[in-house]
Parts: sequence; C-alpha cells; structure tokens
Amino acid sequence: MNTAVIVFPGSNCDRDIAVALEQATGRRPAMVWHTETELPQGVGAVAVPGGFSYGDYLRSGAVAARSPVMRAVADAADKGTPVLGVCNGFQVLTEAGLLPGALMRNAELNFVCRDVELEVANADTLFTSRYQAGERVVFPVAHHDGNYYADDDTLDRLEGEGRVAFRYVAPVNGSARHIAGILNERGNILGLMPHPERAVEPAHGRDHGRRLFEGLLEAVA
Repeated sequence: MNTAVIVFPGSNCDRDIAVALEQATGRRPAMVWHTETELPQGVGAVAVPGGFSYGDYLRSGAVAARSPVMRAVADAADKGTPVLGVCNGFQVLTEAGLLPGALMRNAELNFVCRDVELEVANADTLFTSRYQAGERVVFPVAHHDGNYYADDDTLDRLEGEGRVAFRYVAPVNGSARHIAGILNERGNILGLMPHPERAVEPAHGRDHGRRLFEGLLEAVA
C-alpha cells in the first residue's frame, strides 16, 4: 500500500515515521511538501509527523494547519483515508479542526523527553487492532506542548464514544484525564502525542510502536 508523509518547514520526525511506514509496507512513503495542493494518487494512509512546524510560531501547529497541503489531507480524511498525527502532527490536526481540543504547555512548563508507559484504552480501532484493551506499552515522548485540553462535555463524549485510544499510566504533562491519543468521530484520524515511530525495532530498546503501523496498514489493506 502507498503512504504519504507530510513535511513542513521545521518537521524533524518526518524521516523517522517514513522509516516506520516503509518497514510496515515494504514501500517508501511519498514525502509531500507543505505547499502541495494534492496528495499523490493511490495513497492509502497519511502521516503528519512530529517536529516544530514553522518554528511553532503563534501556537504549535497553528501555521501548519493553514498550509495548502492540509486541505488535501482533510479531503482525504473525509473520504475515509486514515490519518495519523504524532506529537506536532497531533497539534496540527487539532489546529486544523480535524480533532477536538487543544494541546497546551506542559503543566510543569518543562520540555519532557523520556519513555512513558501508556495504556491502550480502545483496541477496537484501525490504529490499535494489534493491541489488547488495557495493555500497557512504552513509547517515547518529546514535547513542550503536550497537555491535552478539552471542555468536560467534549471529554465525556470522547470517553463515551470510545475515542480515547491511549492514556498515560502516570502523569506526564497535565493532560486532561491522562489522555495521550484521541480519534475523530469516524475513527480514521488518530492524534497521538507519544512517538510510536521511535519504538519500532529492538535497536530502539523497544518495538511496541511497530504494531500500530502494522495493524493500521493491515486494516486498510
């Protein structure tokens, strides 16, 4: 299956996630520059990577969310194409209105860079089908603005509809209800603050993230 990675000025995890996708599919993803207005033909999944798009000017992800390529990403998502946004990509997706809520400064106002333990809150999704509900996995985090916020009604709806995909086992950044990753209503967009692409092979010290990519691509195929 063909995949695409969106690249903004300041992206620095685009190659990481491209390697993870290539390992899962056996095909090199298309690297799509932010000024493009269309995605390549035949793309079956899109990744919006981590980094510091546009230097996090204004707010993290705010400028990137208004770049030309994001209109194409939104159109693809409307047609059912899976979209994975990791770290800065999660921020971009919320700023673009493709996911609810916002990512704010970490509660301690410090950059957090370490391995964290996550709980799989919902294993019945395109992105989590190779995990067990309640399973604990370890992904790295590296962010300054990973504190997920939404009003209580939105949080209740996310939980009630099974749209919380991952939670932090212990406090990391102040995120409401320990939320680490959420889905859109349709279930084909996942925003995730931790980095599964940095946990896909034993050389990383863990490979818990590999199943996310394999499960997604298996489900789409």
